[in-house]
Amino acid sequence: MDNAKLVYNGQDYELPVVVGTENEAGIDISKLRAQTGAITLDPGYPNTGSCLSAITYLDGENGILRYRGYPIEQLAESATFTEVAWLLIYGELPNKAQLGDWRRQLSKHSFIHEDMLKFFEGFPITAHPMAILASMVCALSAYYPENVEEDLQTNIARVMAKAKTIAAFSYKKSVGEPVIYPISGYTYSANLLRMMFATPSEPYEVPKVFEDALRMLLILHADHEQNCSTSTVRMVGSSQASLYASMAAGVTALWGPRHGGANQAVIEMLEQIVAEGGDYKKFLDRVKNKDSGVRLMGFGHRVYRNFDPRAKLIKKQADKVLNHLGLQDPLLDLAKNMEEAALADDYFIERKLYPNVDFYSGIIYRAMGVPLNMYTVMFALGRLPGWIAHWKEMREDPQNKIYRPRQIYTGATQRDFVPLEER
Repeated sequence: MDNAKLVYNGQDYELPVVVGTENEAGIDISKLRAQTGAITLDPGYPNTGSCLSAITYLDGENGILRYRGYPIEQLAESATFTEVAWLLIYGELPNKAQLGDWRRQLSKHSFIHEDMLKFFEGFPITAHPMAILASMVCALSAYYPENVEEDLQTNIARVMAKAKTIAAFSYKKSVGEPVIYPISGYTYSANLLRMMFATPSEPYEVPKVFEDALRMLLILHADHEQNCSTSTVRMVGSSQASLYASMAAGVTALWGPRHGGANQAVIEMLEQIVAEGGDYKKFLDRVKNKDSGVRLMGFGHRVYRNFDPRAKLIKKQADKVLNHLGLQDPLLDLAKNMEEAALADDYFIERKLYPNVDFYSGIIYRAMGVPLNMYTVMFALGRLPGWIAHWKEMREDPQNKIYRPRQIYTGATQRDFVPLEER
């Protein structure tokens, strides 16, 4: 399988076939327009490979997800988030010395410049934490200019470390509480939760089950191939925009309800069902009626045609959190009942509409006390190392070009301008 043949306007064209290390095949059309004068049309790019990448392998048909070759199951069960971040960004698992230095850098750079606190004061209390996160990550470029390539690793550590502090401060702004500064000796996830929920008068002891659950969620969200936000980071970075500007672009892309806002949509769906009386079976019947326009949020996935491998892992963690808390929450009870009903219903089984990672992550965040408007922020913190890895891989690729998709024009043909008085 060396070439594919295209017949266009009665002429044959040979197109090279590129095969990846997992035998994924792609037809190289990079010279198609030069050879034929035509382009391909692929709305949403589901059949388009925008790059060659060695970061993440995803097989949606068989429910496989690997970071740098390591199965997500092994990383989620045994690795720390900082280890996984290093793996994604630098290509290999860190040795003991590298991991120790990496942790020291993340601790050292956790503080943000004191002048940036004035920006938080300027946001209204109603500001969405994602708006604050995007703005403040981009503002980091004003305080830490990226002028020297040798500073790349420092800037990577800065954005990784400071993002969680900005996220926690964003939450504190939304509830009108004073900020809590980061301290050393805590894991990435525990430090984030402590900064969010502690107050000057009441320290917050992070429950181990919460720390473990958030660690796993961050790892499971760390990368997912060429999704909307990652592709956005690559597109913005292809102009040689700074690391901080590119990460801010990723945050804004993730904000959309079709992407990072999906776990928030799950809770909103559950709240709607409760408000309508709590009859989830009736709701599922409406989902099965195509004319109803009702969607079942948190089930199925655009890429996975089988069970989302991340969902299997996080479901166990969700059960641990709920069992630890012994919560009596109508929304959480409803979620478990809906899950059981959908998994036993032939309609959903035949269409392979299994619960995905968004369904369970929303449940965990609610159980932990994380407010709805922070769900996507938590997702962004997890996805950050993946964005950095793709930005770095693209910048280091000697074949990298600025992204410039084409279009098929469907507007008016040439016409003459008519002066206002003659219209």
